[in-house]
Amino acid sequence: MEKRLHLPPERIDRARELARRIVAPVQEFIEAHTTVTVERATLRLAGADGADADGVPVPNLVVDQLRDRLEEGALKYWVNALLRTGEGVAGLNRRVAEGLRVSDLPLADPIALEGKAAELVSACTRRVRGNRSLREERLARYAGKNHAPLLYVIVATGNIHEDVKQARAAAEQGADVVAVIRTTAQSLLDYVPYGATTEGFGGTYATQENFRIMRAALDEVVEKQGRYVYLTNYASGLCMPEIAAMGALERLDMMLNDSMYGILFRDINMYRTFVDQKFSRMINAWAGVIINTGEDNYLTTSDAVEKAYTVLASQFLNERFAFAAGLEPWQMGLGHAFEMDPTIRNGFLLELSQALMAREIFPEAPLKYMPPTKFMTGDIFRGVVQNALFNFVSQMTGQGIHLLGMLTEAIHTPFMQDRFLALENAKYVMNNMADLGDEVEFRKDGVIVKRAQAVLEETVAFLEKIDATGLMPAIEQGLFADIKRPRDMGKGLEGLRKKADGYWNPFETHLQRELGL
Repeated sequence: MEKRLHLPPERIDRARELARRIVAPVQEFIEAHTTVTVERATLRLAGADGADADGVPVPNLVVDQLRDRLEEGALKYWVNALLRTGEGVAGLNRRVAEGLRVSDLPLADPIALEGKAAELVSACTRRVRGNRSLREERLARYAGKNHAPLLYVIVATGNIHEDVKQARAAAEQGADVVAVIRTTAQSLLDYVPYGATTEGFGGTYATQENFRIMRAALDEVVEKQGRYVYLTNYASGLCMPEIAAMGALERLDMMLNDSMYGILFRDINMYRTFVDQKFSRMINAWAGVIINTGEDNYLTTSDAVEKAYTVLASQFLNERFAFAAGLEPWQMGLGHAFEMDPTIRNGFLLELSQALMAREIFPEAPLKYMPPTKFMTGDIFRGVVQNALFNFVSQMTGQGIHLLGMLTEAIHTPFMQDRFLALENAKYVMNNMADLGDEVEFRKDGVIVKRAQAVLEETVAFLEKIDATGLMPAIEQGLFADIKRPRDMGKGLEGLRKKADGYWNPFETHLQRELGL
């Protein structure tokens, strides 16, 4: 895309250098620590699955047994149990669910442990590579059939089987991406429920079986429609790495996965979140998953005009954290949103400027553009107009992933007809002005160009301030989203562990090698 905002490249380079410096000490902390959910994710990749009679997942049972030894790595004891019992993975899952304590078994010879672990890593790698190859084959077969940007819709009935009906309808109506919204507060559960679920509030539980059911349903539509349909869920919250692992195993295509969202908007401890996001992103990178970051949420608590620079700053930081985890630019669905007060003068020009600025600064990223929500009201007619303007900006600025605004946004979970009307609105607007972006130039001294340049300058100044204070102190001071989070508080801190000198995680080692980290 032609550079039309005349943004100084040296200031963009300066912002990236500052982001690298800001993230570096956080990365040092990350590398020295693990968490209960990193260990559970590792067990899941090795095949740990199922639940006991009370519904406690097998990975939780194992990690709970090893509370005092997690700094060594939980996989050592799982692999040892396979050797000591002579069971296969399915048999060991059953025995752990019945009460076997892997923590009580004497450790086998280290060479035997290494050999068995290599078998588990190889088996998981074959499955993940197979999923990635299948996705790539279908995307190649149906190349050119998806919309640009990808039209993204949500389903959220609480019942996975009802979600399937809604998702199929949405895909047949033209949706390119279907996201299954998680049930309210699942992000605060320090375990992943087991099996298919039919009861959820405001969404549906993220479970591996639910992933499998929805992927199979959408695959049927893919063959019928001759167009690939991407499946999305949430690798966030207290089980961020585990959900990434489940997504890799069941061929999800996108994952909401932000470096700071859980800290700011769910009060999850920052140490825990930073460690968890790294391992979850390594899994996503390995599986070929596109992540979606959460900068749009900043604008629900901060003013979208005054604090636009915090969105861009977070995009730079999310990009740096993503690179550190092995993600490539095409996998970085950096987030932003159409959230300015619709009553302000020239608001549309400011929104256009912000969206185009992100596109020019991150040219290879499939930017995730979020619809107006904060200033939606019960006036559905004005809401349709707001969504049409949002669709206009998205198409004109070349966004990659476009979450459709719904007629009754903020009132209830969308009805099937809400999605249909949203899809029709987007297709109408985007088709009618498909090439407009290539036809327009902007005045160098005009509102759009000057606004983008000003936001970039504010972003550099903001990153300079964070570089001087450190990222964690900046979060404590409430510099992002006007929300303050102390580093020694927040949910999940008790699940953090400093790695021992002999920490053993063959999956982490394998991912580092595969991703060149």
